[in-house]
Amino acid sequence: MDTRPKSILVMGVSGSGKSHIGKLIAERLQADFIDADDHHSATSIAKMSRGEPLNDNDRKDWLQTLANFYRDYGRRKKTVVIGCSALKRRYRDILRQGAPELRILYLHGDRDVLLRRLVSRQGHFFHGDHMLDSQLRDLQAPGEDEAIVIDIRLPPEEIVDRYLKTLTG
Repeated sequence: MDTRPKSILVMGVSGSGKSHIGKLIAERLQADFIDADDHHSATSIAKMSRGEPLNDNDRKDWLQTLANFYRDYGRRKKTVVIGCSALKRRYRDILRQGAPELRILYLHGDRDVLLRRLVSRQGHFFHGDHMLDSQLRDLQAPGEDEAIVIDIRLPPEEIVDRYLKTLTG
């Protein structure tokens, strides 16, 4: 496998497994994992906790913070994996400002699978099928020209194995 430092984005809507898969990838690459949810403003978390979807303005500073993480890791020549919804192409473009060589894994799943996962989660600020529906409406799914697309119904280890095979070369 290529051992050069990488900037990796694990993206998808809530419930797709971004944090779990991102942590597994980071562990296998001996890299740091950053959960984008940990970097939302208190205002945004309160908004989501009330069941209100975020808008582009709410996400602007948050995305810039994440792009800065990529930039910082790149300068230090270290690999970093960030789990972030990155729903729209322009959001991913902001992230690429920090890492032009950004490697993206898009965790794709259908609404029923995602909703089952969300319903079973405890203690997370994101809840409600209307919030999931909002994310699915906003999602501009990346194509194969932008990301590696893997179905979330696969076992986590298989998702990680398939993704890591794409990092060679």
